Amino acid sequence: MKGTSGTPGTPRGPGTSVATDTIDVLVVDDDFMVARVHRTFVERVEPFRVVGVASTGEQAAHAVDELHPDLVLLDLYLPDVFGLDVIPRLRTSGHDCDVMVISAAREADTVRGAVRHGVVDYLLKPFEFEDLRARLERYAVQRGRLLATVVHGQADVDRVLAGSAVPASTPGTLPKGMSVETAELIERTLRTAEGTLSAAECATLAGISRVSARRYLEHFHTVGSADVTLRYGAAGRPERRYRFQG
Repeated sequence: MKGTSGTPGTPRGPGTSVATDTIDVLVVDDDFMVARVHRTFVERVEPFRVVGVASTGEQAAHAVDELHPDLVLLDLYLPDVFGLDVIPRLRTSGHDCDVMVISAAREADTVRGAVRHGVVDYLLKPFEFEDLRARLERYAVQRGRLLATVVHGQADVDRVLAGSAVPASTPGTLPKGMSVETAELIERTLRTAEGTLSAAECATLAGISRVSARRYLEHFHTVGSADVTLRYGAAGRPERRYRFQG
Protein backbone atom coordinates (compact mmCIF):
# COMPACT_ATOMS: atom_id res chain seq x y z
CA MET A 1 0.00 0.00 0.00
CA LYS A 2 1.57 3.25 -1.12
CA GLY A 3 0.76 6.93 -0.93
CA THR A 4 0.78 9.31 -3.87
CA SER A 5 4.53 9.85 -3.77
CA GLY A 6 5.49 6.18 -3.42
CA THR A 7 5.75 6.44 0.37
CA PRO A 8 3.22 5.04 2.84
CA GLY A 9 -0.06 6.96 2.68
CA THR A 10 -0.82 9.37 5.51
CA PRO A 11 -3.88 8.29 7.50
CA ARG A 12 -6.71 10.77 7.23
CA GLY A 13 -9.63 10.62 9.61
CA PRO A 14 -13.07 11.96 8.79
CA GLY A 15 -12.30 15.25 10.49
CA THR A 16 -8.92 15.82 8.89
CA SER A 17 -8.77 18.96 6.76
CA VAL A 18 -7.76 18.69 3.10
CA ALA A 19 -8.63 20.77 0.07
CA THR A 20 -12.41 20.71 -0.01
CA ASP A 21 -12.55 20.02 -3.73
CA THR A 22 -10.12 17.09 -3.67
CA ILE A 23 -11.52 13.60 -4.20
CA ASP A 24 -9.25 10.97 -2.66
CA VAL A 25 -9.05 7.62 -4.45
CA LEU A 26 -7.87 4.15 -3.46
CA VAL A 27 -6.88 1.90 -6.39
CA VAL A 28 -7.41 -1.84 -5.81
CA ASP A 29 -5.95 -4.25 -8.38
CA ASP A 30 -3.81 -7.37 -7.98
CA ASP A 31 -1.72 -6.57 -11.08
CA PHE A 32 0.77 -3.90 -10.06
CA MET A 33 1.31 -2.74 -13.64
CA VAL A 34 -2.43 -2.31 -14.18
CA ALA A 35 -2.71 -0.52 -10.85
CA ARG A 36 0.08 1.82 -11.92
CA VAL A 37 -1.75 2.64 -15.16
CA HIS A 38 -5.01 3.27 -13.29
CA ARG A 39 -3.20 5.49 -10.83
CA THR A 40 -1.65 7.51 -13.65
CA PHE A 41 -5.03 7.88 -15.35
CA VAL A 42 -6.76 9.04 -12.16
CA GLU A 43 -4.10 11.62 -11.35
CA ARG A 44 -4.59 13.20 -14.79
CA VAL A 45 -8.16 14.11 -13.84
CA GLU A 46 -8.80 16.98 -11.46
CA PRO A 47 -9.75 17.11 -8.62
CA PHE A 48 -8.86 13.44 -8.05
CA ARG A 49 -5.74 12.23 -6.27
CA VAL A 50 -4.65 8.67 -5.48
CA VAL A 51 -3.94 8.23 -1.78
CA GLY A 52 -3.17 4.53 -1.87
CA VAL A 53 -2.91 1.29 -3.85
CA ALA A 54 -3.91 -2.18 -2.63
CA SER A 55 -3.55 -5.57 -4.32
CA THR A 56 -5.81 -7.78 -2.17
CA GLY A 57 -9.17 -7.51 -0.47
CA GLU A 58 -7.50 -7.57 2.93
CA GLN A 59 -5.14 -4.75 1.97
CA ALA A 60 -8.07 -2.78 0.58
CA ALA A 61 -10.02 -3.04 3.83
CA HIS A 62 -7.02 -1.92 5.89
CA ALA A 63 -6.26 0.91 3.44
CA VAL A 64 -9.79 2.26 3.74
CA ASP A 65 -9.49 2.09 7.54
CA GLU A 66 -6.28 4.12 7.44
CA LEU A 67 -6.76 6.49 4.51
CA HIS A 68 -10.54 7.13 4.42
CA PRO A 69 -10.74 7.59 0.63
CA ASP A 70 -13.79 9.14 -0.99
CA LEU A 71 -13.76 6.64 -3.86
CA VAL A 72 -12.45 3.10 -4.29
CA LEU A 73 -11.62 1.80 -7.78
CA LEU A 74 -12.20 -1.90 -7.21
CA ASP A 75 -11.07 -4.83 -9.33
CA LEU A 76 -13.13 -7.98 -8.78
CA TYR A 77 -10.61 -10.74 -9.45
CA LEU A 78 -8.49 -10.43 -6.32
CA PRO A 79 -6.25 -13.24 -5.04
CA ASP A 80 -7.90 -13.61 -1.62
CA VAL A 81 -11.57 -12.65 -2.09
CA PHE A 82 -14.03 -11.75 -4.81
CA GLY A 83 -13.99 -7.97 -5.06
CA LEU A 84 -17.68 -7.43 -4.35
CA ASP A 85 -17.25 -9.19 -1.00
CA VAL A 86 -15.04 -6.31 0.12
CA ILE A 87 -17.95 -3.85 0.01
CA PRO A 88 -20.05 -5.36 2.86
CA ARG A 89 -16.93 -5.43 5.01
CA LEU A 90 -16.39 -1.72 4.42
CA ARG A 91 -20.01 -0.93 5.29
CA THR A 92 -19.89 -3.07 8.44
CA SER A 93 -16.81 -1.10 9.51
CA GLY A 94 -18.73 2.14 9.08
CA HIS A 95 -17.12 3.40 5.88
CA ASP A 96 -19.35 5.23 3.40
CA CYS A 97 -16.81 5.62 0.58
CA ASP A 98 -18.14 5.18 -2.92
CA VAL A 99 -17.04 2.22 -5.04
CA MET A 100 -16.46 2.13 -8.79
CA VAL A 101 -15.85 -1.34 -10.22
CA ILE A 102 -13.09 -1.66 -12.82
CA SER A 103 -12.97 -5.25 -13.98
CA ALA A 104 -12.98 -7.67 -16.89
CA ALA A 105 -15.95 -9.48 -15.30
CA ARG A 106 -18.76 -9.44 -17.87
CA GLU A 107 -21.19 -11.91 -16.27
CA ALA A 108 -24.70 -10.50 -15.88
CA ASP A 109 -24.96 -11.87 -12.33
CA THR A 110 -21.80 -10.01 -11.39
CA VAL A 111 -23.07 -6.74 -12.81
CA ARG A 112 -26.39 -7.19 -11.00
CA GLY A 113 -24.51 -7.95 -7.80
CA ALA A 114 -22.48 -4.77 -8.19
CA VAL A 115 -25.68 -2.76 -8.60
CA ARG A 116 -27.16 -4.35 -5.48
CA HIS A 117 -24.03 -3.35 -3.58
CA GLY A 118 -24.55 0.27 -4.66
CA VAL A 119 -21.52 0.83 -6.88
CA VAL A 120 -21.48 4.23 -8.57
CA ASP A 121 -20.18 2.89 -11.89
CA TYR A 122 -18.90 -0.26 -13.61
CA LEU A 123 -16.13 0.02 -16.21
CA LEU A 124 -15.04 -2.99 -18.23
CA LYS A 125 -11.38 -3.71 -18.93
CA PRO A 126 -9.69 -2.97 -21.21
CA PHE A 127 -10.52 0.69 -21.54
CA GLU A 128 -8.95 3.95 -22.66
CA PHE A 129 -8.12 6.99 -20.55
CA GLU A 130 -11.09 8.90 -21.96
CA ASP A 131 -13.45 6.15 -20.79
CA LEU A 132 -12.29 6.49 -17.20
CA ARG A 133 -12.07 10.27 -17.32
CA ALA A 134 -15.70 10.58 -18.44
CA ARG A 135 -16.82 8.42 -15.54
CA LEU A 136 -14.69 10.22 -12.98
CA GLU A 137 -15.97 13.60 -14.13
CA ARG A 138 -19.55 12.34 -14.04
CA TYR A 139 -18.96 11.04 -10.53
CA ALA A 140 -17.44 14.35 -9.40
CA VAL A 141 -20.45 16.30 -10.66
CA GLN A 142 -22.94 13.95 -9.01
CA ARG A 143 -20.97 13.87 -5.76
CA GLY A 144 -20.83 17.66 -5.63
CA ARG A 145 -24.55 17.83 -6.30
CA LEU A 146 -25.34 15.40 -3.49
CA LEU A 147 -23.14 17.26 -1.02
CA ALA A 148 -24.79 20.57 -1.90
CA THR A 149 -28.37 19.37 -2.05
CA VAL A 150 -30.96 20.76 0.33
CA VAL A 151 -34.17 18.75 0.11
CA HIS A 152 -37.31 20.82 0.41
CA GLY A 153 -39.57 18.34 -1.32
CA GLN A 154 -39.90 15.47 -3.75
CA ALA A 155 -38.80 17.60 -6.71
CA ASP A 156 -35.37 18.11 -5.14
CA VAL A 157 -34.98 14.36 -4.63
CA ASP A 158 -36.09 13.64 -8.19
CA ARG A 159 -33.59 16.11 -9.65
CA VAL A 160 -30.69 14.56 -7.76
CA LEU A 161 -31.62 11.01 -8.69
CA ALA A 162 -32.16 12.00 -12.32
CA GLY A 163 -28.86 13.87 -12.48
CA SER A 164 -30.52 17.04 -13.79
CA ALA A 165 -30.35 19.54 -10.96
CA VAL A 166 -28.67 22.27 -13.00
CA PRO A 167 -28.37 23.41 -16.62
CA ALA A 168 -25.51 21.78 -18.50
CA SER A 169 -23.66 24.99 -19.35
CA THR A 170 -23.94 26.89 -16.05
CA PRO A 171 -20.41 28.23 -15.34
CA GLY A 172 -20.26 27.04 -11.75
CA THR A 173 -21.28 23.51 -12.68
CA LEU A 174 -18.84 22.82 -15.52
CA PRO A 175 -15.89 20.57 -14.66
CA LYS A 176 -12.51 22.26 -14.59
CA GLY A 177 -11.10 22.78 -18.07
CA MET A 178 -14.48 23.22 -19.74
CA SER A 179 -15.68 26.58 -21.02
CA VAL A 180 -19.18 28.01 -21.16
CA GLU A 181 -18.63 29.03 -24.79
CA THR A 182 -17.80 25.50 -25.92
CA ALA A 183 -20.61 24.03 -23.82
CA GLU A 184 -23.08 26.38 -25.48
CA LEU A 185 -21.66 25.49 -28.90
CA ILE A 186 -22.16 21.78 -28.26
CA GLU A 187 -25.63 22.43 -26.87
CA ARG A 188 -26.64 24.34 -30.01
CA THR A 189 -25.21 21.60 -32.20
CA LEU A 190 -27.23 18.95 -30.37
CA ARG A 191 -30.41 21.03 -30.32
CA THR A 192 -30.37 21.62 -34.07
CA ALA A 193 -29.38 18.10 -35.08
CA GLU A 194 -31.88 15.84 -36.77
CA GLY A 195 -31.86 12.69 -34.68
CA THR A 196 -28.82 11.60 -32.70
CA LEU A 197 -25.14 12.47 -33.07
CA SER A 198 -21.98 10.55 -32.32
CA ALA A 199 -19.05 12.38 -30.72
CA ALA A 200 -17.25 12.37 -34.09
CA GLU A 201 -20.27 13.81 -35.91
CA CYS A 202 -20.78 16.47 -33.25
CA ALA A 203 -17.09 17.38 -33.41
CA THR A 204 -17.26 17.85 -37.18
CA LEU A 205 -20.36 20.03 -36.99
CA ALA A 206 -19.00 22.13 -34.11
CA GLY A 207 -15.47 22.42 -35.49
CA ILE A 208 -13.72 21.00 -32.42
CA SER A 209 -11.80 17.80 -31.69
CA ARG A 210 -13.62 14.51 -31.15
CA VAL A 211 -12.09 14.15 -27.69
CA SER A 212 -13.36 17.57 -26.63
CA ALA A 213 -16.80 16.93 -28.08
CA ARG A 214 -17.04 13.65 -26.21
CA ARG A 215 -16.14 15.31 -22.90
CA TYR A 216 -18.89 17.88 -23.26
CA LEU A 217 -21.42 15.34 -24.50
CA GLU A 218 -20.71 13.06 -21.54
CA HIS A 219 -21.06 16.05 -19.21
CA PHE A 220 -24.43 16.86 -20.76
CA HIS A 221 -25.45 13.25 -20.21
CA THR A 222 -24.28 13.44 -16.60
CA VAL A 223 -26.43 16.46 -15.77
CA GLY A 224 -29.46 15.11 -17.61
CA SER A 225 -29.32 17.38 -20.66
CA ALA A 226 -28.58 14.64 -23.19
CA ASP A 227 -29.88 11.12 -23.73
CA VAL A 228 -27.48 8.38 -24.81
CA THR A 229 -28.31 5.40 -26.98
CA LEU A 230 -25.98 2.67 -28.19
CA ARG A 231 -25.65 1.70 -31.85
CA TYR A 232 -24.18 -1.76 -32.36
CA GLY A 233 -22.12 -2.47 -35.45
CA ALA A 234 -20.71 -5.64 -36.93
CA ALA A 235 -17.71 -5.61 -34.60
CA GLY A 236 -16.05 -3.58 -31.90
CA ARG A 237 -17.56 -1.40 -29.21
CA PRO A 238 -21.07 0.00 -29.59
CA GLU A 239 -21.19 3.63 -30.69
CA ARG A 240 -22.58 6.11 -28.18
CA ARG A 241 -25.09 8.50 -29.76
CA TYR A 242 -26.43 11.63 -28.11
CA ARG A 243 -29.70 13.53 -28.31
CA PHE A 244 -30.43 16.82 -26.52
CA GLN A 245 -33.00 16.57 -23.77
CA GLY A 246 -34.65 19.76 -22.62
